[in-house]
Amino acid sequence: MDIKITSLEHIHEAARSFISAMGDNTVFAMYGKMGAGKTTFIKAVCECLGVEDVINSPTFAIVNEYRSDKGELIYHFDFYRIKKLEEVYDMGYEDYFYSGALCFIEWPELIEELLPENAIKVTIEVNEDNSRTIHF
Repeated sequence: MDIKITSLEHIHEAARSFISAMGDNTVFAMYGKMGAGKTTFIKAVCECLGVEDVINSPTFAIVNEYRSDKGELIYHFDFYRIKKLEEVYDMGYEDYFYSGALCFIEWPELIEELLPENAIKVTIEVNEDNSRTIHF
């Protein structure tokens, strides 16, 4: 499926479309170049799920935990600064990925072999007109 985001004004509309297409899937590996909008899109999805906390990239913490307005846990990972897989083992990634909670993972290519088989690959592509296309 593809979702086009023509401008930031339409990002929540795109996030709602994404949420309705998520089904029972819980682990989403977010691929895209630096600056493609992975964090911005995850933030919009979390806002549409009713997260009221400040949502930002967990670049230094590696994982941020949020709660939806229904009390559901949402984990947001950023593996950009991971140097070796041992760091991911040490943080107990299985407890998150297999918890049944929503997991949004930035820079999954750095931990690809640890992703669950049922992880949904989501690619954010920057188009020539600076719009974005979400492929999944």
